Amino acid sequence: MSALKILVIPGSLRSGSLNAKLAAVLAEALAQLGADITRISLADFPLPIYDGDLQAKSGVPLHAVNLKRMIGAHHGVLIVTPEYNSSVPALVKNTIDWISRVQDPHEARGQVFRERVFAIASASGNRLGGTRALAALRLILSACQAAVIPNQLALSFAEQAYDDMDRLKHHADIEAMRALVQQLIDHSQRMM
Repeated sequence: MSALKILVIPGSLRSGSLNAKLAAVLAEALAQLGADITRISLADFPLPIYDGDLQAKSGVPLHAVNLKRMIGAHHGVLIVTPEYNSSVPALVKNTIDWISRVQDPHEARGQVFRERVFAIASASGNRLGGTRALAALRLILSACQAAVIPNQLALSFAEQAYDDMDRLKHHADIEAMRALVQQLIDHSQRMM
């Protein structure tokens, strides 16, 4: 049997991003459980703001097509999103909007969301840990008919959450991480 493939998408481009750091930690935890991990940066897939007129005139951008196909090459997807103004940042929402418009021959639009398992996580400097962004992201993915696992990770006070080796240091955070990655693996294996 081929290896379980998980795509990890940090939803931040900022240098020193708390969410990119959490994505790296989660990717490592998934790899330790035997998953084949691909971690990308959305900076490598620049997309214009979604506009139906632009799509009608020029079609779906190649970067959106490539991202959709990358998602399609994996059994599970982990999105680690920042929280901006109590919701997901425009980068994350816009990426999902474009990917949901890609329709390859012999498939229904949005099929890639229905045939994968998604997990969500967030890191924040405040005590809520990005929970409002996670609620918004879960709603967006659910509208795309994606299966989003119940477990999620909202990392509070993220600047103080790591030890000197960039590993999570608080027991509750470690347990939440373990539950998230194990559930993502368990559900993704059903897609193999």
